[in-house]
Amino acid sequence: MITIVLADDDSDDRELVREAFDENRLSNPLVTVRDGHELMEYLRNEGAFRDRERYPRPGLILLDLNMPRKDGREALAEIKADPDLRSIPVIVLTTSQAEQDVLESYDVGANSYISKPVTVEALFHVIRILGRYWFEIVDLPMHGGSR
Repeated sequence: MITIVLADDDSDDRELVREAFDENRLSNPLVTVRDGHELMEYLRNEGAFRDRERYPRPGLILLDLNMPRKDGREALAEIKADPDLRSIPVIVLTTSQAEQDVLESYDVGANSYISKPVTVEALFHVIRILGRYWFEIVDLPMHGGSR
């Protein structure tokens, strides 16, 4: 079972994604963090995330771009520059539709870029498609890096 980490500073968005997972019967564990700083602590099993059994290496990251402390752009660059982390697929899931954000995200190594849908129904639909694609079609690395 692949763990998914959602990095998003908006508690309502985190809850909606969790509801979308439930609605679409995605049984993958979903861990949420509030910003890029917490994401990096999770990925490196630092701070509150030291317990590797409780906080396993994710098989997929859902990443918002606009967050406090360390934004998604910085976290994405850090993940893709780290030989132990760069194999983890990162899907940018953000409100930004700026062409510059799309280009920069792919340049740094994002695996997908999705603008957050405006309606709850559309978000549920996107999560359903993501679930099918990433968990039924694509082969994901089970244990990448040296963790």
